[in-house]
Amino acid sequence: MTASLPDAPWRHRPGFDGLLIALEAERGHARFVGGAVRDSLLGLPVNDLDIATTLSPQQVMERLKAAGIKAVPTGIDHGTVTAVIAGGPVEITTLRHDVSTDGRRATIAYTDDWREDAARRDFTINALYADPLTGEISDFFGGVADLEARRVRFIGDAAARIAEDHLRILRYFRFLARFGRDAPDMQAYGACKAAANSLMALSRERIADEILKLLSVAAPVNALRLMVDGGILRPVLPEIDAAGVERLATLIERERASATDPAPLRRLAALLPADARAADAVGARLKLSNKARKRLAAALDATPHDLPVRALAWRVGVESATDRILLDFSAPLSGLSTLEGWTPPSLPIGGGALIARGLAPGPDVARALGEVQEIWVAEGFPDAARVAEIADQTVSKFQRARQ
Repeated sequence: MTASLPDAPWRHRPGFDGLLIALEAERGHARFVGGAVRDSLLGLPVNDLDIATTLSPQQVMERLKAAGIKAVPTGIDHGTVTAVIAGGPVEITTLRHDVSTDGRRATIAYTDDWREDAARRDFTINALYADPLTGEISDFFGGVADLEARRVRFIGDAAARIAEDHLRILRYFRFLARFGRDAPDMQAYGACKAAANSLMALSRERIADEILKLLSVAAPVNALRLMVDGGILRPVLPEIDAAGVERLATLIERERASATDPAPLRRLAALLPADARAADAVGARLKLSNKARKRLAAALDATPHDLPVRALAWRVGVESATDRILLDFSAPLSGLSTLEGWTPPSLPIGGGALIARGLAPGPDVARALGEVQEIWVAEGFPDAARVAEIADQTVSKFQRARQ
């Protein structure tokens, strides 16, 4: 693997040159850092862009404003300023070192020492810096070699890194799933297992965010097997067991076979027992949004049905119908093709049309409209002419019943 940053489209984003001039990159005050460097070395697309700088946050703000670049103090208490340029936002963070940590947050101080800044990061492959002008890589802890070997290692002592931020346990398995081989670094794995109970000290929102990011990775199964085998998730998600991981493996096979985009919430549902109430309880514990909780529970709704695919989608929504079909391993995947580009229609008739046909106003109207709708759905959503026939027949039926 090259020890120099390759050229890539993200390096030529509009407004980027002016930003580097404002940060005095030619004087060595700014370097690309983290994911942008890592992913570029791997030939992957770069979305988020981070720059590390020896300039103080106040100096960054002043230089950006002087250059006519919008500066947003998004995390200025921790040294981060966001520059808004035509090519998208760029996070700029002053070099830091940790003064103290408690496993959830750190007290930091600024520094001008690049190695000191690298030492506070989590994994060697995330502690790579690149000169934005020459592309020269600064690699203090063997991150380039680890990328080549597809090895995910903590910087220094794994237990010490985890003690600084307990979330690094979950991050380790996410990065292992995305960048590593099947076998973990044994020091890292041992440290994660030993510290698993410390996950209980984290906010449930942070846990949920990291779990869903892991489930967004193309192939998370091997990492999740390691997590279950090592008891990593037991303190915070005891519902996830080996059987759940195997269900996830089957789901991912079905996603691929049907060319369905992966959905982290659907994958989380596969990991859980087939119990909508239990799924909702997990969603509540993880403090997911109401929308996400409903989707999670709906995916595991065990209510039996023999509806055609579109009828199911009309009742529960295309998203939930897709989830249920993929999670019902006995359901043929061919049904998903009938949902491609399909929007559930609205019943093209209302209660007023039934009254106009002679049905007396009152509770019969709602009941009759319900019957019309049931027939309409059962017949596969026929056109307005057929709906008019159904309405005529239904009104006649109710009128006869009243006689």
